[in-house]
Amino acid sequence: MILELSGGFPVNLLCEKMGIQRSSFYNWKHTLSHPAERTKALLSNLALFEEYHLRYPSHGYRWLNAKIRLDTGTVMSDPYAHKCCKTLGVKSGAKHYKYKKPGNPFKIYPNLLMTEMQIDRPLQCIVSDMTAFYVKGIYYELALYMDLWNNEILAHALSSRRGDRMTYLSGLDDLIGLKEQYPQYEMILHSDQGAVYASKAFNELLPMYSITRSMSRAGTPTDNAAMESINGWIKAEIFMDFHVTGESPVEQEVAAYITFFNTARPAYSLKYLTPQQYKEAYAPKDFITGVNAGS
Repeated sequence: MILELSGGFPVNLLCEKMGIQRSSFYNWKHTLSHPAERTKALLSNLALFEEYHLRYPSHGYRWLNAKIRLDTGTVMSDPYAHKCCKTLGVKSGAKHYKYKKPGNPFKIYPNLLMTEMQIDRPLQCIVSDMTAFYVKGIYYELALYMDLWNNEILAHALSSRRGDRMTYLSGLDDLIGLKEQYPQYEMILHSDQGAVYASKAFNELLPMYSITRSMSRAGTPTDNAAMESINGWIKAEIFMDFHVTGESPVEQEVAAYITFFNTARPAYSLKYLTPQQYKEAYAPKDFITGVNAGS
């Protein structure tokens, strides 16, 4: 207030009325016009977090911090990132859902994920599920096939027909095509007990390619927790961050998001590396890097 009034009244008088030292006012004024480097850095980082929150509103401070580090090389600690986001009032806008209690034990195929296997290479265990959403009132089903080793989406298929079996089978064809490139690798394919996943058409070719089937227990989405979690994030991100609106073909918008997911989205479970970075750093020498997600 003194600064605002100092143009029309003597500073001495204003300081006397406010009960503060004149030197304190001038020190404060100097600090205001010559902020410390630490203050400048804080203001810059606040602007950075605000910018990234506007671009990716579905995520919280840890992910935003990892994405900023990935894109800009700016390294900040998580407590500092939390401080910045708390100052801005930034919070994740995504909603997370509780799962139902476990259902009855095994049906159709055993749940091999419950054997506490050590997943230590690509293509060792692929998890699959379908997620549904609406764009401009049109219903879409998206079938995903994800490598549990590095969370890379290896294949996906999209359909606007409810219950379209070809959505699953098209993605499976792409997965089998990828498996043919690595015949030396045995693979487990895990899914829920949905009608298509349990069908003869879906499963009859798998043994020919050394693909072993595994299934969750009935009514137990926690048996495929990684895929269920990714489904939740995908639906949040494609609308909140990627703003899929149907102005462009939805298939192209979803494909662009899958590319982002594999190459530019840091993942907590990978110590905030992207799936591609993790593969390039840790894949065995006999595994050819740079496999793109199918469509």
